[in-house]
Amino acid sequence: MNVSVRAAGLAAAVTFAVSLLAAPASAAPFPELTLPFAAGQQVYSAGIHSDDGTSGVKNAIDFSPADGTVRAPLAGTVHLQHCAGGDWVTVDHPGGWRTGYYHLEDIRVTEGEQVAAGAVLGSTGNALPCGGSSTGAHVHFTLWTLPDATAGDWDGVAFARISTEVAAALGEPVDGKTFGGWRFAEGAEQYSGTATHLADGQVVQLPGRFRATL
Repeated sequence: MNVSVRAAGLAAAVTFAVSLLAAPASAAPFPELTLPFAAGQQVYSAGIHSDDGTSGVKNAIDFSPADGTVRAPLAGTVHLQHCAGGDWVTVDHPGGWRTGYYHLEDIRVTEGEQVAAGAVLGSTGNALPCGGSSTGAHVHFTLWTLPDATAGDWDGVAFARISTEVAAALGEPVDGKTFGGWRFAEGAEQYSGTATHLADGQVVQLPGRFRATL
């Protein structure tokens, strides 16, 4: 490898890591988000887990809605994160909040697009544009806080780094958050937890299936 190219790559990596450490996340109160798919259908969730599924902040939930269509849970600005294997989708919402959507196929949005709540982002799938693994079509839905735009530039960043060092700095726990009338609570183990329907107190153990009613 050309020495100057290698040095530039190392410098970029150092700058990226330092920017995460130097700018702790700060965000407005948690916004009112829906679930990342249309209400009224059956959905399977593999449960709450960390972004890499092994350790760290549990900022992720895997969802497999019956119609296979992933939608924005709140209005925001789309950013496509590019890797050698393709793109994945993040949406920045007011107040410094970001939601992420990994494994999407048939992506239906473009970089910088302003989307409304409920806008179609793509389809559940097994895409691995930046690495990782997937079994069975789903969306790996993640929650983040961003201190500034620089911290949210993840172009070309491998999933191994997103799910570890970026998640450690910017990942936001799903525990206690409400999406579309369902409050999620993490379990003691990875890929576990509960979803409680606030309207009637129904509790679903995760992994599990539920009808995503409001």
